[in-house]
Amino acid sequence: MAKRANQLFIEKEGQDYVIRMTPELQEDIGTVGFVEFSEEDQVEKDGLLANLEASKTVLELPSPLAGKITERHEAVVSQPELLNSVKPEENWIVKLTQVDEAAYEALEDA
Repeated sequence: MAKRANQLFIEKEGQDYVIRMTPELQEDIGTVGFVEFSEEDQVEKDGLLANLEASKTVLELPSPLAGKITERHEAVVSQPELLNSVKPEENWIVKLTQVDEAAYEALEDA
């Protein structure tokens, strides 16, 4: 089951916590035209995951959980419009590990 926070979906897949934009956030910001990931591999709750530039706004994406970034969706750097996709395999942003399970469970159900 997915959780939600900071207008993001968080889904546990094995040991990874996959973070995606919600459809509401996708609609609010419009078509994504630029993505720049944070350089940090350790992220605190509300720490920066990425900067996005979209047709309606410029946005800093805050992490809903503290953890270690194990993978960034590097394809979105050259194809930022993937973040507007409805397909989960295309619109994910980062994958985290070393997340406090209790912090994840405390998030709102999606």
